[in-house]
Amino acid sequence: MIDKAEIERLVREATEGSGIFIVGIRITTSDRITVLADSNEGITIEECAAIHRHIEKNLDREREDYELQVSSPGLDMPFVVPEQYHKNEGKKVEMVTTEGERFTGLLKNVTPGGFELVTETKVRGKASELKEVSFNFDQVKSTRVFFTLK
Repeated sequence: MIDKAEIERLVREATEGSGIFIVGIRITTSDRITVLADSNEGITIEECAAIHRHIEKNLDREREDYELQVSSPGLDMPFVVPEQYHKNEGKKVEMVTTEGERFTGLLKNVTPGGFELVTETKVRGKASELKEVSFNFDQVKSTRVFFTLK
């Protein structure tokens, strides 16, 4: 089986100094390798192809056969790494806590330990109020960009 640490090392080599970060690496028992990468500006097809080529060049197909896919995470994929929170700071997100509470709001003040959401809360008999709610990363089950089609 292909070593995940080796794939991570190769991706880091290919992306060094580029601002691209690893979102995830998955390797199945049948050696299907999936690499998800992104950057604050977004990742291009050309950048994904360059990572793909670097991995292919450094793995021996004679030793192990594998399938390789390199892409960006989809819009509907929950955040996995803190870099995704930084990338989406200032955007509207939907978050679910580990206790099942749902919040939608503007993501701000991302730190190594957590973040704040500016949410709109409805007060009975009054107009809605904006409220800042702080969360630690260990309180979060999932967070994803909230988008609507207009």
